[in-house]
Amino acid sequence: MVSITAAAVFSFTLLAKVVERMVSLSVGIMLSTSLLHALPEAFESKADTHALFATLLGGLLAFFLLEKVALLRHSHHHEGDGHHHAHGHDARQAGRAGWMILIGDGMHNFTDGILIAAAFLANPQLGIVTGVAIIAHEIPQEIGDFIVLLNAGFSRVRAYVFNLLCSLLAVLGGVLGYATLDRASDMIPYVLVFASSGFIYIAVSDLMPQMQRRATVRESIPQVLLIGLGVVIVLVLTHGH
Repeated sequence: MVSITAAAVFSFTLLAKVVERMVSLSVGIMLSTSLLHALPEAFESKADTHALFATLLGGLLAFFLLEKVALLRHSHHHEGDGHHHAHGHDARQAGRAGWMILIGDGMHNFTDGILIAAAFLANPQLGIVTGVAIIAHEIPQEIGDFIVLLNAGFSRVRAYVFNLLCSLLAVLGGVLGYATLDRASDMIPYVLVFASSGFIYIAVSDLMPQMQRRATVRESIPQVLLIGLGVVIVLVLTHGH
């Protein structure tokens, strides 16, 4: 709740007027969270490497199919229908990434819950430190999520409520981790890989193509700088974790 509320304050106040441009920041955050933090953590575990790559492939295909369903559901949308999407958001873009980002975020929160439970069972002080660290690295990720949701046509209230509901999966993961830690801990690498596949798919297939439609030098320079800023934010907040 702390992470989501803090991210909402930044997203809905400082960033709300430039949501379309902040998509670049979201791309940097999602790709670096996945490729520089979550996936290395998964592959450094004792899990079978081939099984992890199979999970990554399955996740990418699953999000591809989910996007197909989302496109079919939103094929009735047209510009100017009152949904208040960002300028240039047509029928093919409306809602494409919204539900996918929620699923990926929910899986990531579930993993965080297991990690917090494991840390508290090992040492209460370690549990507190782990919880604070997760809050810290969740804030930029949640900012990225809010930007994607706003860009997909979600209202501020709806984006906040759905993100809050996804956060409850951390509680489920914590309870499951506490009750069945030995078995639950074995799931962590696979959950991390599946969640990462969602973030990578959304960034590469949905958000980057939006950015490529603005190919002028004047638009491209801020895009590259904001992607870099997203990477730096994640590296700083996840350093040592």
